[in-house]
Amino acid sequence: MSAELISILVLAVVFVIATTRSINMGALAFAAAFGVGGLVAGLDADGIFAGFPGDLFVVLVGVTYLFAIARANGTTDWLVHAAIRLVRGRIALIPWVMFAITGALTAIGAVSPAAVAIVAPIALSFAAQYGISPLLMGAMVVHGAQGGGFSPISIYGSIVNGIVERENLPGSELTLFLGSLVANLVIAGIVFVLFGGLKLSGRRGEPEQKEPQQTEQEQQGQKGQKEKDERKSEGQRGSSRLTPAIGATLAALVALVVAVLGFDLDAGLSSITLAVLLSAVWPDTSRKAVGEIAWPTVLLICGVLTYVGVMEEMGTIDYAGHAVGDIGIPLLAAVLLCYIGAIVSAFASSVGIMGALIPLAVPFLAQGEIGAIGMITALAISATVVDVSPFSTNGALVLAAAPDVDRERFFRQLMVYGGIVVAVVPAAVWLVLVVPGFG
Repeated sequence: MSAELISILVLAVVFVIATTRSINMGALAFAAAFGVGGLVAGLDADGIFAGFPGDLFVVLVGVTYLFAIARANGTTDWLVHAAIRLVRGRIALIPWVMFAITGALTAIGAVSPAAVAIVAPIALSFAAQYGISPLLMGAMVVHGAQGGGFSPISIYGSIVNGIVERENLPGSELTLFLGSLVANLVIAGIVFVLFGGLKLSGRRGEPEQKEPQQTEQEQQGQKGQKEKDERKSEGQRGSSRLTPAIGATLAALVALVVAVLGFDLDAGLSSITLAVLLSAVWPDTSRKAVGEIAWPTVLLICGVLTYVGVMEEMGTIDYAGHAVGDIGIPLLAAVLLCYIGAIVSAFASSVGIMGALIPLAVPFLAQGEIGAIGMITALAISATVVDVSPFSTNGALVLAAAPDVDRERFFRQLMVYGGIVVAVVPAAVWLVLVVPGFG
Protein backbone atom coordinates (compact mmCIF):
# COMPACT_ATOMS: atom_id res chain seq x y z
CA MET A 1 0.00 0.00 0.00
CA SER A 2 1.32 3.42 -0.95
CA ALA A 3 2.20 6.05 1.65
CA GLU A 4 -0.49 8.34 0.21
CA LEU A 5 -3.25 5.76 0.74
CA ILE A 6 -2.00 5.03 4.27
CA SER A 7 -2.27 8.73 5.15
CA ILE A 8 -5.88 8.82 3.90
CA LEU A 9 -6.83 5.68 5.85
CA VAL A 10 -5.26 7.02 9.04
CA LEU A 11 -7.27 10.23 8.70
CA ALA A 12 -10.45 8.13 8.45
CA VAL A 13 -9.42 6.21 11.59
CA VAL A 14 -8.86 9.50 13.44
CA PHE A 15 -12.42 10.54 12.59
CA VAL A 16 -13.87 7.24 13.76
CA ILE A 17 -11.98 7.17 17.06
CA ALA A 18 -12.75 10.81 17.84
CA THR A 19 -16.45 10.23 17.16
CA THR A 20 -16.85 7.00 19.07
CA ARG A 21 -14.51 7.64 22.02
CA SER A 22 -15.13 11.38 22.61
CA ILE A 23 -11.42 12.19 22.35
CA ASN A 24 -10.36 15.60 21.08
CA MET A 25 -9.76 15.05 17.38
CA GLY A 26 -6.91 17.54 17.38
CA ALA A 27 -4.94 15.53 19.93
CA LEU A 28 -5.48 12.37 17.86
CA ALA A 29 -4.43 14.21 14.71
CA PHE A 30 -1.18 15.40 16.33
CA ALA A 31 -0.39 11.79 17.27
CA ALA A 32 -1.27 10.65 13.75
CA ALA A 33 0.92 13.37 12.24
CA PHE A 34 3.82 12.15 14.36
CA GLY A 35 3.22 8.49 13.45
CA VAL A 36 2.50 8.84 9.74
CA GLY A 37 4.93 11.70 9.18
CA GLY A 38 7.78 10.05 11.05
CA LEU A 39 7.28 6.34 10.34
CA VAL A 40 5.68 6.33 6.89
CA ALA A 41 6.94 9.51 5.23
CA GLY A 42 10.27 9.78 7.04
CA LEU A 43 9.70 13.41 8.01
CA ASP A 44 11.55 14.99 10.90
CA ALA A 45 9.93 17.31 13.43
CA ASP A 46 10.45 20.33 11.17
CA GLY A 47 8.69 18.56 8.33
CA ILE A 48 5.78 17.54 10.54
CA PHE A 49 5.35 21.03 11.97
CA ALA A 50 5.61 22.63 8.52
CA GLY A 51 1.84 22.31 8.30
CA PHE A 52 1.10 23.71 11.76
CA PRO A 53 -1.30 26.65 11.17
CA GLY A 54 0.48 29.27 13.26
CA ASP A 55 -1.47 32.12 11.70
CA LEU A 56 -4.81 30.42 12.38
CA PHE A 57 -3.73 29.65 15.96
CA VAL A 58 -3.11 33.33 16.57
CA VAL A 59 -6.38 34.34 14.88
CA LEU A 60 -8.45 31.91 16.97
CA VAL A 61 -6.76 32.94 20.22
CA GLY A 62 -6.75 36.66 19.46
CA VAL A 63 -10.33 36.96 18.27
CA THR A 64 -11.85 34.84 21.05
CA TYR A 65 -9.73 36.71 23.64
CA LEU A 66 -10.88 40.12 22.41
CA PHE A 67 -14.53 39.14 22.24
CA ALA A 68 -14.40 37.41 25.62
CA ILE A 69 -13.47 40.83 27.00
CA ALA A 70 -16.27 42.40 24.96
CA ARG A 71 -18.77 39.96 26.48
CA ALA A 72 -17.46 40.52 29.99
CA ASN A 73 -17.81 44.31 29.90
CA GLY A 74 -21.18 44.35 28.13
CA THR A 75 -20.05 45.46 24.66
CA THR A 76 -21.60 42.54 22.78
CA ASP A 77 -24.91 43.14 24.57
CA TRP A 78 -24.72 46.80 23.56
CA LEU A 79 -24.09 45.84 19.93
CA VAL A 80 -26.94 43.33 19.93
CA HIS A 81 -29.23 45.99 21.37
CA ALA A 82 -28.12 48.44 18.66
CA ALA A 83 -28.74 45.85 15.94
CA ILE A 84 -32.30 45.29 17.18
CA ARG A 85 -32.96 49.02 17.07
CA LEU A 86 -31.48 49.22 13.57
CA VAL A 87 -33.97 46.68 12.18
CA ARG A 88 -36.77 48.03 14.39
CA GLY A 89 -37.03 44.84 16.39
CA ARG A 90 -37.49 42.47 13.43
CA ILE A 91 -35.28 39.61 14.53
CA ALA A 92 -35.74 37.66 11.28
CA LEU A 93 -33.75 40.32 9.40
CA ILE A 94 -30.63 40.03 11.56
CA PRO A 95 -29.21 36.83 9.93
CA TRP A 96 -29.56 38.50 6.53
CA VAL A 97 -27.95 41.67 7.83
CA MET A 98 -24.95 39.59 8.95
CA PHE A 99 -24.88 37.86 5.54
CA ALA A 100 -24.84 41.24 3.80
CA ILE A 101 -22.17 42.76 6.04
CA THR A 102 -19.68 39.91 5.61
CA GLY A 103 -20.44 39.80 1.88
CA ALA A 104 -19.77 43.52 1.55
CA LEU A 105 -16.52 43.24 3.49
CA THR A 106 -15.11 40.47 1.30
CA ALA A 107 -16.39 42.09 -1.89
CA ILE A 108 -14.39 45.25 -1.21
CA GLY A 109 -11.20 43.36 -0.48
CA ALA A 110 -11.28 41.79 2.97
CA VAL A 111 -9.89 38.27 3.25
CA SER A 112 -12.78 35.95 4.04
CA PRO A 113 -11.44 34.79 7.45
CA ALA A 114 -10.87 38.41 8.49
CA ALA A 115 -14.47 39.35 7.66
CA VAL A 116 -15.78 36.30 9.54
CA ALA A 117 -13.50 37.06 12.50
CA ILE A 118 -15.02 40.55 12.75
CA VAL A 119 -18.70 39.65 12.25
CA ALA A 120 -19.12 36.12 13.69
CA PRO A 121 -18.65 36.95 17.41
CA ILE A 122 -21.27 39.71 17.22
CA ALA A 123 -23.69 37.59 15.18
CA LEU A 124 -23.39 34.58 17.47
CA SER A 125 -23.74 36.69 20.60
CA PHE A 126 -27.00 37.94 19.14
CA ALA A 127 -28.05 34.35 18.38
CA ALA A 128 -27.35 33.28 21.97
CA GLN A 129 -29.31 36.17 23.47
CA TYR A 130 -32.38 35.70 21.29
CA GLY A 131 -32.48 31.91 21.03
CA ILE A 132 -31.55 31.70 17.34
CA SER A 133 -29.85 28.54 16.09
CA PRO A 134 -26.08 29.16 16.18
CA LEU A 135 -25.78 26.93 13.11
CA LEU A 136 -28.16 29.22 11.22
CA MET A 137 -26.33 32.37 12.24
CA GLY A 138 -22.86 30.94 11.69
CA ALA A 139 -23.78 29.59 8.25
CA MET A 140 -25.25 32.96 7.23
CA VAL A 141 -22.02 34.71 8.19
CA VAL A 142 -19.77 32.26 6.34
CA HIS A 143 -21.94 32.06 3.22
CA GLY A 144 -22.15 35.84 3.20
CA ALA A 145 -18.37 36.03 3.21
CA GLN A 146 -18.13 33.57 0.33
CA GLY A 147 -20.98 35.27 -1.53
CA GLY A 148 -18.93 38.44 -1.92
CA GLY A 149 -15.61 36.65 -2.06
CA PHE A 150 -15.15 36.58 -5.84
CA SER A 151 -15.84 40.16 -6.81
CA PRO A 152 -13.30 41.51 -9.32
CA ILE A 153 -11.60 43.55 -6.57
CA SER A 154 -11.69 40.85 -3.89
CA ILE A 155 -8.74 38.74 -2.78
CA TYR A 156 -10.20 35.43 -3.98
CA GLY A 157 -11.43 36.95 -7.24
CA SER A 158 -8.07 38.54 -8.01
CA ILE A 159 -6.19 35.29 -7.30
CA VAL A 160 -8.45 33.07 -9.42
CA ASN A 161 -8.58 35.55 -12.31
CA GLY A 162 -4.80 35.80 -12.13
CA ILE A 163 -4.43 32.01 -12.34
CA VAL A 164 -6.81 31.91 -15.30
CA GLU A 165 -4.81 34.58 -17.11
CA ARG A 166 -1.50 32.86 -16.34
CA GLU A 167 -2.79 29.56 -17.73
CA ASN A 168 -4.11 31.31 -20.87
CA LEU A 169 -7.66 30.14 -20.21
CA PRO A 170 -10.83 32.03 -21.17
CA GLY A 171 -12.36 33.70 -18.15
CA SER A 172 -15.23 35.90 -17.03
CA GLU A 173 -14.85 37.94 -13.86
CA LEU A 174 -18.59 38.68 -13.78
CA THR A 175 -19.60 35.02 -14.16
CA LEU A 176 -17.21 34.02 -11.39
CA PHE A 177 -18.56 36.68 -9.03
CA LEU A 178 -22.26 36.19 -9.78
CA GLY A 179 -21.94 32.39 -9.77
CA SER A 180 -20.52 32.38 -6.26
CA LEU A 181 -22.97 35.03 -5.05
CA VAL A 182 -26.03 33.20 -6.38
CA ALA A 183 -24.84 29.81 -5.08
CA ASN A 184 -24.29 31.17 -1.59
CA LEU A 185 -27.58 33.11 -1.63
CA VAL A 186 -29.46 29.93 -2.53
CA ILE A 187 -27.72 27.93 0.18
CA ALA A 188 -28.31 30.69 2.73
CA GLY A 189 -32.00 30.74 1.83
CA ILE A 190 -32.27 26.98 2.29
CA VAL A 191 -30.44 27.16 5.62
CA PHE A 192 -32.68 30.02 6.76
CA VAL A 193 -35.81 27.96 6.05
CA LEU A 194 -34.53 24.65 7.48
CA PHE A 195 -33.04 26.00 10.71
CA GLY A 196 -35.85 28.14 12.02
CA GLY A 197 -35.52 31.37 10.11
CA LEU A 198 -39.19 31.47 9.14
CA LYS A 199 -40.22 31.12 12.78
CA LEU A 200 -38.32 34.31 13.55
CA SER A 201 -40.59 36.36 11.29
CA GLY A 202 -43.26 36.55 13.98
CA ARG A 203 -40.86 37.61 16.71
CA ARG A 204 -39.78 41.12 17.60
CA GLY A 205 -36.92 42.10 19.87
CA GLU A 206 -37.52 44.57 22.65
CA PRO A 207 -34.81 47.26 22.40
CA GLU A 208 -36.04 49.00 25.51
CA GLN A 209 -35.78 47.67 29.05
CA LYS A 210 -38.97 46.00 30.28
CA GLU A 211 -40.66 47.27 33.40
CA PRO A 212 -39.97 45.18 36.51
CA GLN A 213 -43.66 44.33 36.96
CA GLN A 214 -43.90 43.01 33.42
CA THR A 215 -40.85 40.85 33.98
CA GLU A 216 -42.31 39.39 37.16
CA GLN A 217 -45.58 38.60 35.42
CA GLU A 218 -43.77 36.92 32.57
CA GLN A 219 -41.73 34.87 34.99
CA GLN A 220 -44.90 33.71 36.75
CA GLY A 221 -46.66 32.87 33.50
CA GLN A 222 -43.65 31.32 31.76
CA LYS A 223 -41.67 29.47 34.38
CA GLY A 224 -39.68 27.53 31.83
CA GLN A 225 -38.39 30.75 30.29
CA LYS A 226 -37.20 32.28 33.57
CA GLU A 227 -33.45 32.01 33.04
CA LYS A 228 -33.67 33.15 29.44
CA ASP A 229 -35.77 36.20 30.36
CA GLU A 230 -33.37 37.14 33.14
CA ARG A 231 -30.44 36.87 30.80
CA LYS A 232 -32.16 39.02 28.17
CA SER A 233 -33.22 41.65 30.70
CA GLU A 234 -29.71 41.80 32.12
CA GLY A 235 -28.26 42.21 28.62
CA GLN A 236 -30.71 45.00 27.84
CA ARG A 237 -29.92 46.85 31.07
CA GLY A 238 -26.21 46.59 30.33
CA SER A 239 -26.65 47.66 26.74
CA SER A 240 -28.82 50.68 27.46
CA ARG A 241 -25.89 52.85 28.52
CA LEU A 242 -22.47 53.50 27.04
CA THR A 243 -19.84 53.02 29.74
CA PRO A 244 -16.18 54.00 29.29
CA ALA A 245 -15.23 50.32 29.01
CA ILE A 246 -17.83 49.70 26.31
CA GLY A 247 -16.79 52.86 24.47
CA ALA A 248 -13.16 51.80 24.51
CA THR A 249 -14.05 48.29 23.35
CA LEU A 250 -16.13 49.65 20.49
CA ALA A 251 -13.17 51.82 19.52
CA ALA A 252 -10.97 48.70 19.65
CA LEU A 253 -13.35 46.86 17.29
CA VAL A 254 -13.31 49.77 14.87
CA ALA A 255 -9.51 49.80 15.12
CA LEU A 256 -9.51 46.07 14.32
CA VAL A 257 -11.57 46.65 11.17
CA VAL A 258 -9.32 49.52 10.07
CA ALA A 259 -6.14 47.56 10.81
CA VAL A 260 -7.30 44.49 8.88
CA LEU A 261 -9.08 46.14 5.96
CA GLY A 262 -7.22 49.43 5.69
CA PHE A 263 -3.67 48.41 6.48
CA ASP A 264 -3.77 44.66 5.76
CA LEU A 265 -2.51 43.81 9.25
CA ASP A 266 -2.92 40.33 10.71
CA ALA A 267 -6.33 39.90 12.37
CA GLY A 268 -4.99 37.64 15.12
CA LEU A 269 -2.06 39.80 16.17
CA SER A 270 -4.21 42.93 15.98
CA SER A 271 -6.89 41.32 18.16
CA ILE A 272 -4.42 40.19 20.82
CA THR A 273 -2.81 43.62 20.94
CA LEU A 274 -6.15 45.37 21.39
CA ALA A 275 -7.24 42.82 24.00
CA VAL A 276 -4.05 43.38 26.00
CA LEU A 277 -4.59 47.15 25.94
CA LEU A 278 -8.15 46.77 27.21
CA SER A 279 -6.99 44.32 29.90
CA ALA A 280 -4.36 46.76 31.12
CA VAL A 281 -6.95 49.51 31.65
CA TRP A 282 -9.80 47.35 32.99
CA PRO A 283 -8.15 44.28 34.57
CA ASP A 284 -11.19 43.34 36.69
CA THR A 285 -13.54 42.67 33.77
CA SER A 286 -10.76 41.13 31.68
CA ARG A 287 -9.31 38.77 34.26
CA LYS A 288 -11.36 35.74 33.21
CA ALA A 289 -11.12 36.40 29.49
CA VAL A 290 -8.00 34.28 28.94
CA GLY A 291 -9.82 31.29 30.41
CA GLU A 292 -12.67 31.83 27.93
CA ILE A 293 -10.40 31.50 24.90
CA ALA A 294 -11.69 28.48 22.97
CA TRP A 295 -8.69 26.28 23.80
CA PRO A 296 -10.34 22.92 22.92
CA THR A 297 -11.27 24.35 19.53
CA VAL A 298 -7.73 25.66 19.04
CA LEU A 299 -6.32 22.17 19.81
CA LEU A 300 -8.82 20.49 17.48
CA ILE A 301 -8.26 22.76 14.50
CA CYS A 302 -4.49 23.02 14.82
CA GLY A 303 -4.10 19.26 15.22
CA VAL A 304 -6.21 18.36 12.20
CA LEU A 305 -4.57 20.98 9.99
CA THR A 306 -1.11 19.83 11.06
CA TYR A 307 -2.00 16.33 9.89
CA VAL A 308 -3.34 17.70 6.60
CA GLY A 309 -0.03 19.54 6.27
CA VAL A 310 1.77 16.21 6.64
CA MET A 311 -0.43 14.80 3.87
CA GLU A 312 0.54 17.73 1.64
CA GLU A 313 4.24 17.20 2.44
CA MET A 314 3.82 13.54 1.47
CA GLY A 315 2.21 14.49 -1.84
CA THR A 316 -1.19 12.96 -1.06
CA ILE A 317 -3.13 15.91 -2.47
CA ASP A 318 -1.15 15.97 -5.73
CA TYR A 319 -1.46 12.18 -5.94
CA ALA A 320 -5.26 12.37 -5.85
CA GLY A 321 -5.44 15.29 -8.26
CA HIS A 322 -3.22 13.71 -10.90
CA ALA A 323 -5.07 10.39 -10.61
CA VAL A 324 -8.30 12.18 -11.48
CA GLY A 325 -6.73 14.23 -14.25
CA ASP A 326 -5.57 11.02 -15.98
CA ILE A 327 -9.06 9.46 -16.19
CA GLY A 328 -9.62 10.55 -19.79
CA ILE A 329 -13.38 11.23 -19.49
CA PRO A 330 -13.65 15.04 -19.24
CA LEU A 331 -17.08 15.30 -17.58
CA LEU A 332 -16.22 12.62 -15.00
CA ALA A 333 -12.84 14.21 -14.34
CA ALA A 334 -14.55 17.59 -13.92
CA VAL A 335 -16.97 16.41 -11.23
CA LEU A 336 -14.23 14.51 -9.42
CA LEU A 337 -12.00 17.59 -9.40
CA CYS A 338 -14.89 19.58 -7.92
CA TYR A 339 -15.25 16.97 -5.19
CA ILE A 340 -11.53 16.91 -4.49
CA GLY A 341 -11.58 20.70 -4.23
CA ALA A 342 -14.48 20.56 -1.79
CA ILE A 343 -13.13 17.76 0.39
CA VAL A 344 -9.58 19.05 0.65
CA SER A 345 -10.66 22.66 1.07
CA ALA A 346 -12.79 21.63 4.06
CA PHE A 347 -9.46 21.03 5.82
CA ALA A 348 -7.02 23.31 4.02
CA SER A 349 -6.56 26.64 2.27
CA SER A 350 -9.29 27.30 -0.30
CA VAL A 351 -7.02 29.54 -2.35
CA GLY A 352 -4.22 26.98 -2.26
CA ILE A 353 -6.56 24.26 -3.49
CA MET A 354 -7.85 26.41 -6.35
CA GLY A 355 -4.28 27.25 -7.28
CA ALA A 356 -3.49 23.54 -7.52
CA LEU A 357 -6.67 22.26 -9.19
CA ILE A 358 -7.18 24.84 -11.93
CA PRO A 359 -3.84 23.96 -13.59
CA LEU A 360 -4.76 20.26 -13.30
CA ALA A 361 -7.91 20.98 -15.32
CA VAL A 362 -5.97 22.63 -18.14
CA PRO A 363 -5.30 19.43 -20.19
CA PHE A 364 -8.94 18.41 -20.62
CA LEU A 365 -10.11 22.03 -20.88
CA ALA A 366 -7.77 22.31 -23.85
CA GLN A 367 -9.71 19.51 -25.57
CA GLY A 368 -12.68 21.85 -25.87
CA GLU A 369 -15.24 19.38 -24.49
CA ILE A 370 -15.56 21.28 -21.21
CA GLY A 371 -16.32 25.01 -21.04
CA ALA A 372 -13.48 26.73 -19.22
CA ILE A 373 -15.56 29.52 -17.64
CA GLY A 374 -18.15 27.13 -16.21
CA MET A 375 -15.49 24.70 -14.96
CA ILE A 376 -13.42 27.37 -13.24
CA THR A 377 -16.50 28.88 -11.61
CA ALA A 378 -17.63 25.43 -10.44
CA LEU A 379 -14.18 24.72 -8.99
CA ALA A 380 -14.11 28.08 -7.21
CA ILE A 381 -17.55 27.55 -5.66
CA SER A 382 -16.79 23.95 -4.66
CA ALA A 383 -13.53 24.93 -2.99
CA THR A 384 -14.96 27.81 -0.95
CA VAL A 385 -18.58 27.04 -0.10
CA VAL A 386 -17.35 24.24 2.19
CA ASP A 387 -15.69 26.77 4.49
CA VAL A 388 -18.58 26.16 6.88
CA SER A 389 -16.67 23.03 7.92
CA PRO A 390 -15.35 23.34 11.50
CA PHE A 391 -11.92 22.37 10.18
CA SER A 392 -11.70 25.34 7.85
CA THR A 393 -10.65 28.77 9.08
CA ASN A 394 -14.13 30.28 8.78
CA GLY A 395 -15.90 27.34 10.38
CA ALA A 396 -13.35 27.27 13.18
CA LEU A 397 -13.94 30.96 13.86
CA VAL A 398 -17.70 30.37 14.05
CA LEU A 399 -17.19 27.43 16.40
CA ALA A 400 -14.82 29.38 18.61
CA ALA A 401 -16.97 32.53 18.69
CA ALA A 402 -20.25 30.94 19.79
CA PRO A 403 -21.00 31.75 23.46
CA ASP A 404 -23.12 29.63 25.79
CA VAL A 405 -23.23 26.54 23.58
CA ASP A 406 -22.29 22.90 23.98
CA ARG A 407 -19.20 23.10 21.80
CA GLU A 408 -19.00 19.35 21.15
CA ARG A 409 -22.61 19.35 19.95
CA PHE A 410 -22.08 22.50 17.89
CA PHE A 411 -18.91 20.98 16.41
CA ARG A 412 -20.86 17.89 15.34
CA GLN A 413 -23.58 20.07 13.82
CA LEU A 414 -21.04 22.04 11.80
CA MET A 415 -19.31 18.83 10.74
CA VAL A 416 -22.57 17.24 9.57
CA TYR A 417 -23.65 20.41 7.79
CA GLY A 418 -20.22 20.75 6.19
CA GLY A 419 -20.45 17.11 5.07
CA ILE A 420 -23.82 17.74 3.44
CA VAL A 421 -22.43 20.77 1.61
CA VAL A 422 -19.45 18.73 0.42
CA ALA A 423 -21.75 15.95 -0.80
CA VAL A 424 -24.33 18.12 -2.57
CA VAL A 425 -22.81 21.37 -3.83
CA PRO A 426 -20.03 20.08 -6.16
CA ALA A 427 -22.54 17.90 -8.02
CA ALA A 428 -25.04 20.76 -8.20
CA VAL A 429 -22.61 23.32 -9.61
CA TRP A 430 -21.23 20.69 -12.00
CA LEU A 431 -24.74 20.10 -13.36
CA VAL A 432 -25.53 23.80 -13.65
CA LEU A 433 -22.19 25.18 -14.85
CA VAL A 434 -20.11 22.39 -16.40
CA VAL A 435 -22.52 19.96 -18.10
CA PRO A 436 -24.16 22.71 -20.24
CA GLY A 437 -20.66 23.74 -21.40
CA PHE A 438 -20.55 27.39 -20.34
CA GLY A 439 -17.53 29.19 -21.72
